[in-house]
Amino acid sequence: MILFFIQASAMAIWFVPLGTILDANGLHLIKPYAYAVNALATVISPLIFGAMADRHVSPARVLRWLATATAIATALVSTAIRGHWNPWLVLLLIQIFSLSYAPMFSISTALVLARLEDANREFGQVRALATLGWMAGAMFISLLGLDRSALAEYLGAVIWALVAIFTYFLPMLEVPASAEHLTWHERLGLDALTLLKDRNTRVVFIASTLFNIPICAFYPYAPTHLHDLGFLHTSAWMSLAQVTELIAMFSLAWLLLHWRLKWIFACGLIFGVLRFALSAMNTNASLLLGVALHGASFVLVFITAQIYLNQRIDTAWRSRAQALLTLMNSGVGNLVGYLGVGWWFDACTREAQTRWPAFWGALAAFVGCVLMYFLYAYQGDRVTLVQIKK
Repeated sequence: MILFFIQASAMAIWFVPLGTILDANGLHLIKPYAYAVNALATVISPLIFGAMADRHVSPARVLRWLATATAIATALVSTAIRGHWNPWLVLLLIQIFSLSYAPMFSISTALVLARLEDANREFGQVRALATLGWMAGAMFISLLGLDRSALAEYLGAVIWALVAIFTYFLPMLEVPASAEHLTWHERLGLDALTLLKDRNTRVVFIASTLFNIPICAFYPYAPTHLHDLGFLHTSAWMSLAQVTELIAMFSLAWLLLHWRLKWIFACGLIFGVLRFALSAMNTNASLLLGVALHGASFVLVFITAQIYLNQRIDTAWRSRAQALLTLMNSGVGNLVGYLGVGWWFDACTREAQTRWPAFWGALAAFVGCVLMYFLYAYQGDRVTLVQIKK
């Protein structure tokens, strides 16, 4: 729980104000790419480090190396932004940061799930500490008045260093004795693609990845919309999403006990349609409601998907399964999402005026299509382990 809290605080300090920091420092042209390079890193690094955490080195030690590298990279990015370095050099440093940042949360999630006796009952409450940590990071940035200042990222570097220190208190899980007898694609984690042969697992992966595409509009452009409507301290307002995220997180155990997974996942997609439709109404109240619904939608789709994998994937594959989910969602989904949504935002903006109803309305329609796909394609809900055949 402490690990989730500290790590999510550092993530929020980086991610929530990034778009407004880039805008305030004349780097708005690289904003879509600054988010997209994180997605590109997620395509590359989570499977490699997930395989390492499954087969070579204890997950806690892998996490320590990555957190240390991320702390250093965060400080370098902040220095580059404040020093008005060449925008493409700033982007390169963000790419280097992203390579160490991308795999960490999937490794933490796999490590935590391995320590729980009943993930259905316990994971929601444990994962809620990450939500509180994210809220704390976002609120702290606004409290210090750093919503548009690169100084925020120096604070983030300190928190990442704390994550590295805290890993010394985490359990060192055993590595399989056969780890040295592996093919090159097993060492890179590419054998995790075998998981997609199972129909229901494949549908969960595809639906969550498609849903991740419009979700990419939230942190780059919702603060801009808030600012256009006259809101100050946008990082704090964005933390409204974590209020419903907490409610959903603490409700998850009950939902998993009483509802089929299919309907929990579908409910998250329905909330996704509503949150974009409310934002498209372009009023102060509707935008805040849309921001708030983001958290509940996130939990019911993405956290449910993580628990699905924990229930249905053999223990020896769980770090790679979570890493593959991260690759599909935060890698493929984010890469397409940040570039595609960035293009759509430019198409909806003329003479510094954005047609917000058109921007958010199209995203609501996209999520509606994902919902229809999931309801049609997902079959069954029996809790059975996916059998992996080499």
